[in-house]
Amino acid sequence: MKKLSIAIAALAATGLTACGSQDGASGDSRNAIHAVGSSTVYPFATRISEIFSREHPDFPAANIESIGTGGGMAAFCSGVGYDTPDFAQASRRMKLSEFETCQENGVTEIVEIQVGMDGIAFASAQGGITMNLTPEIVYRAIAANPYGEEQTNETWSDVDPSLPDLPILVYGPPSTSGTRDALAELILEVGCEDGPLPEGLEEEEQDRICTEVRSDGKYVDQGEQDNLIVSKIETNPNAVGVFGYSYLEANSDRVQGLPMNGVDPTYDNISSFAYPGARPLFIYLKKEHVGVIPGIEEFLATWVANWGEDGPLAEIGLVTNRGEVRDAMTAATTEFPVLTAEDLQ
Repeated sequence: MKKLSIAIAALAATGLTACGSQDGASGDSRNAIHAVGSSTVYPFATRISEIFSREHPDFPAANIESIGTGGGMAAFCSGVGYDTPDFAQASRRMKLSEFETCQENGVTEIVEIQVGMDGIAFASAQGGITMNLTPEIVYRAIAANPYGEEQTNETWSDVDPSLPDLPILVYGPPSTSGTRDALAELILEVGCEDGPLPEGLEEEEQDRICTEVRSDGKYVDQGEQDNLIVSKIETNPNAVGVFGYSYLEANSDRVQGLPMNGVDPTYDNISSFAYPGARPLFIYLKKEHVGVIPGIEEFLATWVANWGEDGPLAEIGLVTNRGEVRDAMTAATTEFPVLTAEDLQ
């Protein structure tokens, strides 16, 4: 406790203390770990929090919030101090622009930890619509202006005659979600670049054409709650949902995965990156808070102890790190290597 008191005094001396209180806090202090961000990482972080509380009852329960990757990064990068989160959860890597915002606000020591992998799963209700998707099919179906042209596709068969003659209806993540960023990068951009893009496009215009989704009701933004997407497609056999693989795994009795390029969204296919929608998942630590907020080292040790292939996180859908990546991430939880702008370029 003496070390903690000295660390808190040092943080207070910088002027980077809270204006109010949070869980386990009073005045200009906070005792509970605070993590914010991705709805995809949320179930894993919540499970870690539960195990942490059980194994370390002397520490307050961690406060884990699901506000989307973008929202989590904004809160994380807002500054250093008791009124800012210790961790950001992200279903994509931190953007260079977010890193720069962190630096401008005094968050200069960021530790990046890949906790595992996930996949952008396309799914329908058990017994519902089935089809073999490709990035190009998905792009043509839900892009606002596919290849710069007016979006006229009303049914899946309009996109490709081999597909069902059923209305396009896709429930998916909002623009603030890391899942939406991954959908854009891993699927939409690939499908866009496979097709007849106009020549001479400015980079900004090409980005808009390749990643903007339609807003006419064929693609429905369901907010940050992936479980709501599961419920929506379960009640409509003609609907398709887009969410993290962990939600497909957790609800396999209710929904079925749709193949992409003939590859099913399964644990093995995602861990080998055979499935086109595979992506890494991250937590970002504010190193300035280590030794100030109680339990951060123990919380990280709880991640490491439970993110293995036979661990409780794999049981709820995490695709685990392997080999050199696993070793490097394990080391990062105790050595705290500081992320640089060059790492993100």
